[in-house]
Amino acid sequence: MPAGRLTRQERHQIALGLADDLAYAEIARRLDRPTSTVTREVMRNGGPAGYRADLAQRATEQRAHQRRATAPGAPRAQRADGRDSPAVREYEETFTTLFMQSGLPRVAAGILTSLYTTDAGSLTAAELVRRLEVSPASISKAIALLEGQGLVIRERGDGRRERYIADADVWYQSMIAAARSNAQIAATARDGVRLLGQDSPAGARLENMARFMDFVGESIARAAEQARGLLGSGGEGDAPRER
Repeated sequence: MPAGRLTRQERHQIALGLADDLAYAEIARRLDRPTSTVTREVMRNGGPAGYRADLAQRATEQRAHQRRATAPGAPRAQRADGRDSPAVREYEETFTTLFMQSGLPRVAAGILTSLYTTDAGSLTAAELVRRLEVSPASISKAIALLEGQGLVIRERGDGRRERYIADADVWYQSMIAAARSNAQIAATARDGVRLLGQDSPAGARLENMARFMDFVGESIARAAEQARGLLGSGGEGDAPRER
């Protein structure tokens, strides 16, 4: 029976076992681990309904990093900008974890955090590789995902290098996308009302859903427009981009 901390691969196997509704004992048997290890791992990381392998792995890495940072005699390295490295790193890890909890993969979440917390406001692929300590291929794949979701854009930098920036208008676009999604749900619900009959219990239920989604979607769109007009991008040279 293996000893030591669970590996990233084992955590993915746990997640797959939970998705298949396997008992903790069966998951543990397949991993050749004690049942108590699997039970403790799942319960400290969201429970059977909320367990995610990547977030569980990240939580373990954060705890290990905190232990190293607080160990007696541990050096407190200073960044080139003079900021306190442990404090900044802890903040970046917290921000990255929040992005992961919203559904982004680990590397994509790290890229977004890096772009928002760097004073330069943009980073090259090589700079992201150094900051996140991952392969160029991982950066390329994550950038493609973020671009597809409209979360980052690329611009030509010095020479042939491209620089990536977090679009200043991204949160507005995200809210508008949510409003459109709600409008689509409302429209589909009303299709069901016409199909099943407005006077039927199912029709009444779907009509209530449609009204709710209409109200929420319109409120989100209105608030996004107001915030965009009042606050703008909040940064010099970061005017919202038209799409």
